[in-house]
Amino acid sequence: MSEFSEALQQDEFVVTGEIGPPKGTNLEHCMEEVNELRDSVKAVNVTDLQSAVMRVGSLATCRVLKDRGVEPIYQLVCRDRNRLALQSDLLSASALGIENVLCLTGDHTLLGDHSDAQPVFDLESVGLLQAVETLCSGEDMAGNELDGSPELFPGAVVTPGADPVEPQIMRMEKKVEAGARFFQTQAVFDLDQFSGFMNRVEHLDVPVLGGILLLKSAGMAKFLNGNISGVQVPQRLIDRLDADKEKAKSGETAVKIAAQTIRGMRDLCDGVHIMALGWGGLVPQIVDEAGLS
Repeated sequence: MSEFSEALQQDEFVVTGEIGPPKGTNLEHCMEEVNELRDSVKAVNVTDLQSAVMRVGSLATCRVLKDRGVEPIYQLVCRDRNRLALQSDLLSASALGIENVLCLTGDHTLLGDHSDAQPVFDLESVGLLQAVETLCSGEDMAGNELDGSPELFPGAVVTPGADPVEPQIMRMEKKVEAGARFFQTQAVFDLDQFSGFMNRVEHLDVPVLGGILLLKSAGMAKFLNGNISGVQVPQRLIDRLDADKEKAKSGETAVKIAAQTIRGMRDLCDGVHIMALGWGGLVPQIVDEAGLS
């Protein structure tokens, strides 16, 4: 059993972080960010060709983290692999000692840096969760018996700020039925909205980590509002970022906003997932100001 899964089962308010592997084989900067946040988080997500941009693989990076004593959460997207490759990668993860896996459908290749790449989508996130459960039971998706079963702790994502939110709740219910053991959410900025969402999914009885995205500028916040479905940064936060651009640029404002949001989440969910976007060095300060250290 992974340390991450144990923490969730013990009702600990869990903090996870996230890194994006580099476009190339030089992992030095990536590992520097890991070292900055490792003492403040229970586990670290490793994104899988995030935004359909070609990078070094999540599986290899997860193994490097594990070798350095950091608990990884292996993100796996359906966009680039058929069910053969997905099952093989899940077995490979388990063989490498990687237990936590976040199952994602993935962004379309048209959004990335290889727009002429052919997307696969043989499965989607619910189907991938079902594949994990099937493999863990000792069979592959074709009903063939495995010589050794993987031990995996599967999770999924949800967008509490979607409008309408009902399809997200229905999808979340299907993911739980398919075997999701935890959820990480899209970025949350409206605590009242998040509270309403959590009340509506209380019956699912599955750990939820609220998404915390560090806001680097008013321009970034406006971009999120115009381009990322289900994310809406309130105008009051945009004004706050605009009021002192130097504090925003240094990350001071982002730390204050993130810590305040986390304090408001303490009684609403089971933990937080901090997406620092290269500002991993700020995570310890956020955790401290949120009263979690």
